Amino acid sequence: MQRRDVTLGIAAVLIAVVCVRLGIWQVKRLGQRRARNAVVAARWALPALALGTGSVAADSARQRRVTARGVYDFSAEKTWPGRSFQGTPGVALITPLRLADGSAVLVDRGWVPSPDAYHVDQTRYREPDTATVVGLGLIPPRGRGDVDTKGYLSFVVQLETPDPERGLPRRWPVPVLDDGPHLSYAIQWFSFAIIALVGTAALLRSRK
Repeated sequence: MQRRDVTLGIAAVLIAVVCVRLGIWQVKRLGQRRARNAVVAARWALPALALGTGSVAADSARQRRVTARGVYDFSAEKTWPGRSFQGTPGVALITPLRLADGSAVLVDRGWVPSPDAYHVDQTRYREPDTATVVGLGLIPPRGRGDVDTKGYLSFVVQLETPDPERGLPRRWPVPVLDDGPHLSYAIQWFSFAIIALVGTAALLRSRK
């Protein structure tokens, strides 16, 4: 066997090893995603957590359905810039809901369009002041324009109620609990490993 054939064979084995390791990594990520989805699904299945009857910790409300009745404080409404919907730039409207016990929670009422994903006439999208809201308790991510919960319950309620009659603000869809692309990626990496080995073996055989 010529030296270049040995070098080619070693290279094919190394490539296959790397591809197999990447495939195994994707399988592990798939397992982690499924475990995380199971935790979230279990929290969604819990009875809705009622707000306004005392302090509620962020961990208690995280990824759990919550209900609350109160009065929107539109004068203190915030916007969450840089929030696109189906490729259209816009902002999310984050409105304080004042509860009966004197506390308040920020409610993500949904998305409205904004050409620069920053400025918007918030008065166009007001809803009735008194509201009963149903949604998911979410911890707002940092970056992309932080949502400061200082002075409010330490999470944001993302509404699941239907869109208003005019369609805006548009409520965010409920997160999808699926497997993601990890299984297909794993299959691709394992396939690359097989191709590298089989293809190289066929090439070396043809040279004999």
